[in-house]
Amino acid sequence: MPMQFNVMEYLEHTVRRVPDKIAYANDQIGLSFQEVYGQSRAIGTFLNRHNLQKQPIVVFMNRSPKAIAAYYGVIYSGNFYVPLDEEMPRTRIETIVRKINPSAIICDESTKETADAINFQGNVHLFDDLIQCPVDDEALTRIRLSALDTDPLYVVFTSGSTGVPKGVIANHRSVIDYIENLSDVLSLSEDTIFGNQTPLYLDACFKELFPSLKFGATTYIIPKSLFMFPLKLVEFLNEYRINTICWVVSALTMISSFKVLDKLVPQFLHTVAFGSEVFPVKQFNLWRSALPNARFVNLYGPTEATGMSCYYKVERAFEEHEILPIGRPFRNTEILLLGSDDREAAPGEAGEICIRGTCLTLGYYGDFDKTNEVFVQNPLNALYPELIYRTGDLGRYNEHGELMFVSRKDYQIKHMGYRIELGEIEANVSRLEGIKSACCVYDKTTEKIVLFFVGETDARSIVKELKLLLPKYMIPNRIEPLDAMPLTTNGKIDRVYLKEACVKKGS
Repeated sequence: MPMQFNVMEYLEHTVRRVPDKIAYANDQIGLSFQEVYGQSRAIGTFLNRHNLQKQPIVVFMNRSPKAIAAYYGVIYSGNFYVPLDEEMPRTRIETIVRKINPSAIICDESTKETADAINFQGNVHLFDDLIQCPVDDEALTRIRLSALDTDPLYVVFTSGSTGVPKGVIANHRSVIDYIENLSDVLSLSEDTIFGNQTPLYLDACFKELFPSLKFGATTYIIPKSLFMFPLKLVEFLNEYRINTICWVVSALTMISSFKVLDKLVPQFLHTVAFGSEVFPVKQFNLWRSALPNARFVNLYGPTEATGMSCYYKVERAFEEHEILPIGRPFRNTEILLLGSDDREAAPGEAGEICIRGTCLTLGYYGDFDKTNEVFVQNPLNALYPELIYRTGDLGRYNEHGELMFVSRKDYQIKHMGYRIELGEIEANVSRLEGIKSACCVYDKTTEKIVLFFVGETDARSIVKELKLLLPKYMIPNRIEPLDAMPLTTNGKIDRVYLKEACVKKGS
């Protein structure tokens, strides 16, 4: 097979094979591969006529198949796309637009009013107008021939620790590397029917978007509202015969913790991939017993390494006190565990997870200082330039040689003279009867470990049971019940919000 340089080659091979098959759909519209191909090339032609090349183009549209076609249109034009969404807070949209200073914004009817209102001096184009542009095949061929696989493909914004979002910029080569490896790990094919849960402005959606192009598979965009109604969500999975999901852990535990699997099982589901947070084994086992023949894969990886970098296929039984491994790196990716002195961690010792390989993105858009802090020379190689990405996550290898996620480096605290992993407290709380989800934060002002939980139990019962599992110095000093766990836009527990809640309480 000839070497691939551009992600749109996936679409070009597939549209010849299955032009009329549905590529992307939601509960209202569907686009075939032929429609995606035609619309994206029309957009590419339009942008090219405006002499835009290797520029950031914002796609500010609602979560729909049309938004995906717009992303591909930007790629065809030789530019790189920056996905935004109407569910984002207005201030965040304005911050990103200001930082990116895009050459144009593509919007739809639902977002045009906001796009016109923000402080942007450039052109704002309606998607439905752009797709009317006659395709110039000759111009698009010229663009492709001059393009490199190291050219930018997208900028995805993640939360920054300072409160200012960071734009991670990736190229074609790292995305192709990711899609090829992920496809092998998940055994994806033309028969795959994805159920998309994640917002389209996050790199997590690539697990569905690009493999659909590669294989001629179908992705259904699940309405966000269904994730508030777990029974209706499972009904949706069955109605559209969805057989593969790549979801954040919180979406899966919502179904299992509300005992929906006792009433209704996703009958077509054969592949369940998950990531973003540690999956409590108690909840995982509910899924596994409901779908005994399904394939379960734990995925791990940062946006800075183009999505996911490690995988673990769950094949043995796990007890509730155990933690699922993150396993091993994808092919063509290496994981280094570095101790505090930048030497390789000893067997069984925790070290910072560092990533090497084609999967590394280009860094942070417009921020060389921040890029150079975490994309650094491999300290184990003093002979030639070799970049690694420092994740800020701690890991270690277990007795089976499997990589285990320990915690974030900044979740490791010093309390009463002891070094404590907050993740270890959370893992033990998650085992307890009646607990649906749990999060520990450290209130530095009062020097207290604070536990937040959702579930049908109380603080006294939790403390009583934890005393049988943890040393006294690891027992939370304060325990707060919540109706629901606050989540970030990418489905992770919002620890910053919970820390701020501690400060506001001032206890």
